[in-house]
Amino acid sequence: MKKILVPTDFSTEAENALRVAADIAKENNGEIYLLHLLDLPLHLANDSDGTLPEALFFMKIARERFDDLIKLDFLEGVRIHGDVETGATYSGIMDMVKRHNCDLIVMGSHGTGGIKNRYIGSNAEKVVRNSEIPVLIIKDRKKRLDVNEFVFATDLNPKSVSVLKKADAFAKATNCKLHLLYVNTPSKFLTTRQAEEKVKEYLQKTAVEPEDYSIYNDKTIEKGVFNFAQDIKGDIVGIGIKGRRGLSHFFGGSHTGNMVNASSIPVITFRISK
Repeated sequence: MKKILVPTDFSTEAENALRVAADIAKENNGEIYLLHLLDLPLHLANDSDGTLPEALFFMKIARERFDDLIKLDFLEGVRIHGDVETGATYSGIMDMVKRHNCDLIVMGSHGTGGIKNRYIGSNAEKVVRNSEIPVLIIKDRKKRLDVNEFVFATDLNPKSVSVLKKADAFAKATNCKLHLLYVNTPSKFLTTRQAEEKVKEYLQKTAVEPEDYSIYNDKTIEKGVFNFAQDIKGDIVGIGIKGRRGLSHFFGGSHTGNMVNASSIPVITFRISK
């Protein structure tokens, strides 16, 4: 986690993400690429010479806020790169990842609780769904990323072995304990013996040694993940996703694609390699 991209819209949620990114950067001698994308109206965005007063005004205000942001005390000692750029949010984020070879994206999101669901936004959803590098979604204000217990949920599919290695690398970078979790549901029920055998086969293919592994029975996968995390006082949840089908592909149901939105603790997603 050496090059961390943090998109910001100067909101409280974005600042929460920046605080966490700063902590990760300090622990790993990393650096932050901070990006604010100014999505100007079409007639202003096409002002390539920057001669229109409106475009200059919006850019000036954004740069002032950007300069104020990088002066915050929690960023002291952290190498900060980036600037205000014009363009669409999603494509701008993906472009910066490629330009600077970033290895982690940290994004802010509205917190949720219970049945009160909110959406992380179309741009953030696109990033989570398509990013080749891990995406960490931060829900609430944290003075630092206080992570001790990392719950990584898996479907034990041999094709998803690569993501456990990525989760293990994240656990090592943040000095937390990695708990491997398989949620056993009525629709895809496995006996204890069957599930134990699948877990052992899965781990043999990864050469990863988690703190422990658990087989947890629940009505749905997403409920099982939340309930297990609550039982062990988990600090963060990790999941693997595959391409454009995103979260619903992993969890196998249309309503479960809201897991990232519904979680009250940070969620990190890892792209499953083809």
